Amino acid sequence: MSASARSEPVGQTSHGQILKSTLTVGTASAVGVIFSIARNKAVALMLGPEGIGLMGLYGALADMAQNLAGLGGQSSGVRQIADAAGTQDNDIVARTARVLSRISVVLGLAGALLLILLAVPISGLTFGNHQHAGGVALLAFAVTLRVVSGGQLALLQGLRKVSSVATINVAGALIAAIATIPLVYVFGLNGIVPSIIAASAATLLSSWYFCRRIDLPRVHVAPADFGEESLRLLKLGFVFMVSGLLTFGAAYAIRLIVLHEEGVASAGLYQAAWAVGGLYIGIILQAMGTDFYPRLTAASRNNSECNRLVNEQAQMSLLLAGPGVIATLTFAPLVLQILYSHAFDDASDLLRLICLGMLLRSLAWPLGYIVVAKEANSLFFWTEVAATVVHVGLAWILVAQFGSAGAGAAFVGL
Repeated sequence: MSASARSEPVGQTSHGQILKSTLTVGTASAVGVIFSIARNKAVALMLGPEGIGLMGLYGALADMAQNLAGLGGQSSGVRQIADAAGTQDNDIVARTARVLSRISVVLGLAGALLLILLAVPISGLTFGNHQHAGGVALLAFAVTLRVVSGGQLALLQGLRKVSSVATINVAGALIAAIATIPLVYVFGLNGIVPSIIAASAATLLSSWYFCRRIDLPRVHVAPADFGEESLRLLKLGFVFMVSGLLTFGAAYAIRLIVLHEEGVASAGLYQAAWAVGGLYIGIILQAMGTDFYPRLTAASRNNSECNRLVNEQAQMSLLLAGPGVIATLTFAPLVLQILYSHAFDDASDLLRLICLGMLLRSLAWPLGYIVVAKEANSLFFWTEVAATVVHVGLAWILVAQFGSAGAGAAFVGL
């Protein structure tokens, strides 16, 4: 087992490791952000707030369908791989990876079939009509590709292959930009879903390439062992799936609340502000999930070590997040004009509120990872339920009173 799969010695500070992983992921994310900016700018200029709103709704649907179809296999796979890596036994890692790969294919295909069957009612629930049922059905291809690549990413993330994960994310953003601009130019709103499929395919191919480079022994998994290992993954994965479903479901519900209260244009303003507000903090949170989560899992049986790792991660998150958040708060109107257009000027106050919420999130997430690393499934579940109730409940109350800005205030409340 390579050194990258082990946690640092107990008592050695992790500030350097946090900074290194954040810089690695951050550099790749910065490149990805450039591609995302070009993609969003093109859609904003060609389709306006309506196009951005539809892209956000389709994206939320794809995220929710992927989470439901994957049954939390990616998140539970990361934990199981990281735990196996802590034993420094390559056979255990190889067996877990093989089972995860097979399960991902089966779940991805099953999820795609279910989405196709439910395309008409989902279109009616989301858009108020059945005109988008074809687009919803096409998302089934993206769901399959995402679930399968999720199993591959779990292996890379569990082994803390930070640079590989960062490169994969860049590839996805690049292909998304390359595909979206001509597709939207030629097909208009009908080009949004094919661009999502293209980005998902890019992620699958790049994750497959990096997984092939990992030197693991070939292991035979007997049917009985396969069933036992699958049950372990899915038991923990079910909790992650419910958590993700609540998170993505809340994002979907809030977009519906804004859509029904304020219209498609306001949904586009919310999507734009959410995307901009999460650009900078997303780099920190992504690095946290890629490097910090596996390290914390490996040390999950040592409470004092867990406390040290979480404290150091929270300190570094605040130091890294502060400057970017303050800059976005100060120059919110200018940022929206540069990244989108003058049509999005009304999203400035919403963007400021989302930035404040993101700053609080950068401090809360290190604490939340303790619950996950220690497999406190019941506590984890009820924490996610409470968060969803607060987020959606506040949005339902505040959007009716203050318009789309109320959705930003609800995020701060969360």
